[in-house]
Amino acid sequence: MKRRTFLQAAAATLAMPAITVAQSQRILRFIPQADLAILDPIWTTALVTRHHGYMVFDTLFGVDATLRPVPQMAESAVSENGGLAWRITLRPGLRFHDGEPVLARDCVASLRRWGRRDSFGQALFAATEALSAPDDKTILFRLSRPFPLILDALAKPQSFMAAIMPERLARTDAFTQVTEMVGSGPFRFKADERVSGAHVAYERFADYKPREDGAGGWTGGPKIVHFDRVEWKVIPDAATAASALTTGEADWWEYPLHDLLPMLRQNRDVRVEITDPTGLIPTMRMNTLTKPFDNPAIRRALLGAIDQKEFMQAQVGDDTSLYRTGVGVFCPGTPLANQAGMEALTSPRNLDAVRRAIAQAGYGGEPVVLIAGTDVPNVKNACDVAADMMQKVGLKVDYQATDWGTVIQRRANREGTDKGGWSAYCSSWGGLDHLNPAVHLLLRGDGSFFGWPQSPELETLRGKWFNAPDLAAQKVLAEDMQKQAFIDAPYLPLGQYIQPTAYRSNITGMQQGFATFWNIRRS
Repeated sequence: MKRRTFLQAAAATLAMPAITVAQSQRILRFIPQADLAILDPIWTTALVTRHHGYMVFDTLFGVDATLRPVPQMAESAVSENGGLAWRITLRPGLRFHDGEPVLARDCVASLRRWGRRDSFGQALFAATEALSAPDDKTILFRLSRPFPLILDALAKPQSFMAAIMPERLARTDAFTQVTEMVGSGPFRFKADERVSGAHVAYERFADYKPREDGAGGWTGGPKIVHFDRVEWKVIPDAATAASALTTGEADWWEYPLHDLLPMLRQNRDVRVEITDPTGLIPTMRMNTLTKPFDNPAIRRALLGAIDQKEFMQAQVGDDTSLYRTGVGVFCPGTPLANQAGMEALTSPRNLDAVRRAIAQAGYGGEPVVLIAGTDVPNVKNACDVAADMMQKVGLKVDYQATDWGTVIQRRANREGTDKGGWSAYCSSWGGLDHLNPAVHLLLRGDGSFFGWPQSPELETLRGKWFNAPDLAAQKVLAEDMQKQAFIDAPYLPLGQYIQPTAYRSNITGMQQGFATFWNIRRS
C-alpha cells in the first residue's frame, strides 16, 4: 500500500499569511499526538495519558539519561536484611495540589493500586510480604525474596507509571478510573478548561519542590518549570498543525507528519529533532476471547502475511533511515533484541499459503472487527494496511473507524463483537515499552491485558527472566520468549519507525525522551 501524502494541501496552507498571535513568554502551546481521552495513568497505556500523568503526578523514582533509576520524590532508599527489606524516605516539603502534605501512607496506597495494573508492579508485589508506612516519611517494603529490580520497577518511565496520589484517590479500584486529578507534580490540571477532543490546559504548581541535585534526564533530576501555563490543542489535520507551528500559533508539535518534515526543516523558525531514539513500534493486537482469534493457529498463520516494509512505508514513506524491518518482540538496538525465530517475519511472504493455513485452522467466515482511530495518523495508517492484508488472506474484515479515544475505551470490552466488542486493533508503542519482559505488556500470558491471551509458557519464561543471574542469562531467556511468542502469537510486530518532533527555534532545553514540560523555556 502506497503512502498517501498531503504535500499539496500542506504547501497551500503553509503559504498562508502569518496570523498575528499574542505571544506570551509564559505560555507554552503544544500539539499532542492525540486527544487526552483518559486522564488516569493507571487505567490506560495510551502514551498521551502518560505524558499528562507526568505533568500532574510525581513518582518516587525517575530515570536519568542512561535509564537508570534515580530518586525523585524519595530522598533515599536503603536495602536491609540482605535485600529482604527496602526503606524509602520521602523528601521534605512535598505537597499535593490540594495543599495537603504528601505522606508515606499516600505512597503506599498509590503503589498498591499501581501494582494491580502494571506488569512490573505485579512482579514486585508477588515478591512482597508487606508494604507499610511506619511513619509519615517512611515507606517500608518487606519481601519474601530479594527483588533486585525494585527501584527499576518504581522508576519505570513506561505506561503504567507509578503515579503517587492522595490516599483518598488511591483507594479507588485499579480497574475504575480516577477522574479527580490531584497529584504532587509540577503542573495542576485545569479541569474547568478541558474541552474533549480539542483543548486541555495546565498551570504551574507554585508549591512544587524540585530536587536540588542530579542531572536532568527522561524523568529524573530537577524538574524546573519555566512556563506559567501549558496548553494542549488537538489538531488532527496535519496541514493545519504545520501551519500553526510555522506561524507561531503553536510552539511544539509532538508528532509531525513525516511527509511534512522537509518543509518544516526549511523553515528557520522551526527545529526538527529526534529526541527519542527508541522510536515507535506499531503492533496489531488480537482479541483472544472471541472468534476467529481465539484460535492461536489463525493468529500464528497471520504472521506469514506481515510485510513490515509495507507497514513502515505507510508510516514514513520511502526514507529507509527512519524505519526498520525485521523487528521482533524486543526494541531494536536494546540488549534483549535478537533473531530467534525471526523467519516467521522475514521468510518470503506467501499470501496463498497463509490463506490455506487459515482455512485449515478452521476459520468459519466470522467477521473480524478491526477498530481504528482515524484521528491519530500512525494508528490509522497501520489499520489501513492491516485491513488490506487480512482481506487478501481471506478474512472478512469489518473496518470500524472512530476516534482514538473511543478505541481505547472500547478495547476494554470483553464481550463478543455483537455486543460492542472487537477482534483487532493497531497501536504504536514507545520503543521503551518493548525493552524487556518486565515492561512488555503484550508479552503477558496471564490474560491480564487487553486481548487477554493465555500462555503458561510465556509466563514461566518471564518468571525465569526476573530470576536470571546476569544479562547473558536474560538474553537466552529473551530468545526463548521470542520463539514462544511466534508460536502463541499474542500480537503481531509491524516494524519500528523513528518519530521526530518539531518545535519553534526559540524553545530551548528540550530533553531526550518522550514529551516532558519541565526544564524547557522560551529564549
